Parts: sequence; structure tokens; C-alpha cells
Amino acid sequence: MTPTLVRQHPPQAGPATARADLGARARDWSEIQERMLVPLYEAVYERLEVGPGTRLLGLGCGSGLALLMAASRGAALTGVEASSAERLALARQRLMPEGSGAHARADTRLVEGSPEDAADARIPAYNLVTAFEPIGCLAGDAEGLGELLAAATPLAERGTPVVLVGWGPPERCATSSVLRVATKLADPLRAGGSWRPALRDDLEEVAQRAGLKPDGSGRVACPFGYAGVDSALKGLLSTGLFDAAISATDQAQVDKEVTEALHPYRREDGTVWMPNVFRYLIARTV
Repeated sequence: MTPTLVRQHPPQAGPATARADLGARARDWSEIQERMLVPLYEAVYERLEVGPGTRLLGLGCGSGLALLMAASRGAALTGVEASSAERLALARQRLMPEGSGAHARADTRLVEGSPEDAADARIPAYNLVTAFEPIGCLAGDAEGLGELLAAATPLAERGTPVVLVGWGPPERCATSSVLRVATKLADPLRAGGSWRPALRDDLEEVAQRAGLKPDGSGRVACPFGYAGVDSALKGLLSTGLFDAAISATDQAQVDKEVTEALHPYRREDGTVWMPNVFRYLIARTV
């Protein structure tokens, strides 16, 4: 689940512990959770014919899997990540490995900060902008996406497709029942953000406020599959959606209740399988 299913919030711990926790969480995201949206990335790239002529600006690029898939199609890349330096470090390992010599891509840039930090007069305007972090699971996430788009769209050509992503209807997203655990446990902190069901016109409203013109949409099945409950727990907690619940209770309580919520999705072989649907909107700059 993102930019990133949702932005991460540092746990309440000392500096050394916080860094270790965030590093472990970023690895869990990269190794377990990030791949859950691969069908979505593939569907978008196929529909927009991403290839050697694509100049992509990826907002909330996280640990870079979506960028890596675009790079494999020949796209020139700029990834921007503001919420997790740990995820961005993993993206650099994937896309800009040290000592890669001739294999290093000169047309790949990774920037920590906002889209404004990616502005460079020497680089042609972008002709594709992606915001793959789904909205519709955290109160206020649409507003955060709007701010990103306001900063990013001036860097794109006129008529550039901008891809926005949201969760599908709760009745088609099995993970919704697990995310409700976060809301229940974090009730005292709901003003700081909690899970909410996706609304039908979330993406269109964000596009309209950003001055973008909708130009098509689609739905993609993205089941969340895990090797076991432990893997599912690590993957889901890596999203940051349960941070408020952990602060309101404790790690052990959250682990216990999420594990219980996962029980209906355990299969006989011990794996965990949760069908989900995500929606994407293609809007264009004007």
C-alpha cells in the first residue's frame, strides 16, 4: 500500500531506535509490500505506451519499484520522495548502484524533497507524471496529493497525462477490514488521521482542484498475497497506516489485533490472500 501507500510517521522512540525502526520498515516495504501494486503499474504503463520517449516524473517514488519497471521500458526517470529517506536510499540502490559503471543510467534522477527540488532548466519538460500512492485510506490524503500536483504540474508539458490512484470500493477490497483495526485502536487520535473508505469521485475531485482535465480511468485487481501471517503483518505495518494505532496503544496490541483480522484470509497452506481492486485516473495538464 502509497506515493508509498501512505506517508510514514516516525515512531515514538529515541533517535537510534527510530532510525533502526524506519530502516527495517523501509526494507519490509521494499521486499514485501511494494510489489502488491505491480499489476497497477503494468496496466498504466501499457495503456500510456511508456517507452524510450517517456520522460517520467514519479511523485512519492518510495523504494523505486515502479520507476524500475518504467526504466525497463526505456523511460527517462526522475523520482521524488519526501516522506522516507530510508525508502529513497533503497531506490538509489536499485536504480543508481555504486560501481555499476557502464550499466548506470545517465537519465535517472532521484530527489529527496518536493517536486520543486526536481526542477532543472537543463532537463526537458516531463511528458508523464505518476502519483502511485493510493488515496482513499487515510483522512486528509487527498489534500496532500493536491499539494504535490500543484508543485509538479508546472514541470510538465501541456497535455501531459497525470496518473492518480485510489483504493476501490470497500466491498471489493478485502484489506479494508484489516485497515479498520487501525481506526478502532487509534480512535483518540482520529483527528490526526485514520482509515476511511474510498469515495467514488475522490480522484476526479483532486484532479479538478489541481486544474487537470480527466481523460480516462480504469480498475485493476491487486490482490495482497503473503507467505504467511508474519509476512503479512510486516508488510501491512510498513505502510504507516497503523502508526497512530501503535502510538495510542502499543506494538503488541496492534500486532495481536491485526493478526486476528487476517485470520479469515489465511489459506490451508498458511499463506494469506486478500483480493483488492484499485482505481486509476488519467488526467491531463492544460
